[in-house]
Amino acid sequence: MGERTGPSNPDCILGIDEAGRGSLVGPLVVGGFLVPKGVAERLVALGVKDSKLLSPERRTEIYGALGAFGRRLSVSFSPSTVDRYVATGRLNRLEAEAFARLVRRAGAGVAYVDACDPVAERFGTLVGKLSGGSTRIVARHRADRDLPVVGAASIVAKVRRDRAIEQLRVSLGTGLGSGYPSDERTVAFVRAALESGGPAPSWVRASWQTTERLMRERSARTLESFA
Repeated sequence: MGERTGPSNPDCILGIDEAGRGSLVGPLVVGGFLVPKGVAERLVALGVKDSKLLSPERRTEIYGALGAFGRRLSVSFSPSTVDRYVATGRLNRLEAEAFARLVRRAGAGVAYVDACDPVAERFGTLVGKLSGGSTRIVARHRADRDLPVVGAASIVAKVRRDRAIEQLRVSLGTGLGSGYPSDERTVAFVRAALESGGPAPSWVRASWQTTERLMRERSARTLESFA
């Protein structure tokens, strides 16, 4: 039996978080930030915090500055991939697989992850199993608010997702909105896109309740037109 090797960057810590889990439009992005242990303490002075507590301009500014402190990592999943996992009730599994991919890529001594599972320890155990076990995994709820290295990861994930949404706006139009189902502009934009008939466009999460509702509304209007 072969000897298990240790992490490639044992003196570094890794933070991991996601952006876009609940979005109606665009990718799910998992972000990571790898930083030497001694440097991690300087993140607070940089202004790092949960990306949701920062303006888009401030997020972008801090994102740029993070490159001088550590390594920014991310992995992105299309709506169709999210839909496929949702169809079998495995959205948390998709996140765990993505987190594990970044853990393997970073090779940190310890990784702090924001847990999507109601039982944080269970999520951490799964990430550790999927990543091979050489990195110690610490899973916590609200880690993006409590741990600066996870806050940095949330900034990486959010900025890279924002860039993906901006690319969609360039190709689809500025009326797209934020991409979330709580945004009336986004819902109206998706409703208009569905009016042409056929399946949901590739940039929409077809498995979301909002999309299913809009599809039912479209079907009802079609039936009414023949009444």
